[in-house]
Amino acid sequence: MMRIGLFLLTNLAVMVVLGIVMSVFGMGSVYGAGGLNITSLMVMCFAYGIIGSLISLFISKWSAKRAMNVQVIESPATATEKWLVDIVTKQAKAVKIGMPEVGIFHNPQPNAFATGWNKNNALVAVSSGLLETMTPDEVEAVLAHEIGHVANGDMVTLALIQGVVNAFVMFFARIIGYFVDQVVFKNESDRPGMGYFLTSMVMDLVLGVLASAIVMWFSRLREYRADEMGAKLAGKQNMINALAALKPASQMPDNTPEAMKAFAISSGQSQGFSFANLFRTHPTLDDRIEALQKAD
Repeated sequence: MMRIGLFLLTNLAVMVVLGIVMSVFGMGSVYGAGGLNITSLMVMCFAYGIIGSLISLFISKWSAKRAMNVQVIESPATATEKWLVDIVTKQAKAVKIGMPEVGIFHNPQPNAFATGWNKNNALVAVSSGLLETMTPDEVEAVLAHEIGHVANGDMVTLALIQGVVNAFVMFFARIIGYFVDQVVFKNESDRPGMGYFLTSMVMDLVLGVLASAIVMWFSRLREYRADEMGAKLAGKQNMINALAALKPASQMPDNTPEAMKAFAISSGQSQGFSFANLFRTHPTLDDRIEALQKAD
């Protein structure tokens, strides 16, 4: 779950910066004698949207390491560290991906995440709380779940989806900005006015938050796929036990930064439909356990 939160936060920051640059320096190419050039705007928004998402993807591992203060295991110093590296090595070979970096971060809550810009350049990290509260079989299942995210290429797919979402957000934000500039601020020139700049930047934020529901929907789907991979690599019952062991985690102290909570394997237990649930990165643990129990 942790990988998504930081990616989205980074992506939003990148998109705001690119939106400002686009508004201040780039709009001359999409404005003409007749006003806004829709075709040019679409091309520019698509380019900026994809670029913003790719930047977020390429710095995802670097950002996660620093946000969570991950201690990468360069050379195992303890039996636990050696065991972690050995398990990840075995699982990476099983799914035919490059060996990820393995790390530990201090957090009393059992948690883990994997991130990276491609399958062969990933990071898998577990919390100190996970190692202290789970059995070795459960830890292995959690690691298999994270390896599943890497092997399934979830971060790359997420980046592509986010890039398309970014493009639509930037496009409609500028269409709204143009309308406000022309109708509300009565700008009759062939150049964008202050109403266009201000409205476009505000709408980048507003539409970006609303459009993230699409990314969250994909995030929820990929959790089931990663659970399936975890069951395949570590055993179905071990994966179920690992998910069940995460349930009490919501009652434990959690020093995970808010931006990273959407990256973690654990999640809350919100039930039923609500507007807030549209922005959930994960299905509930009960739903995930039920899905595994029903799987062949």
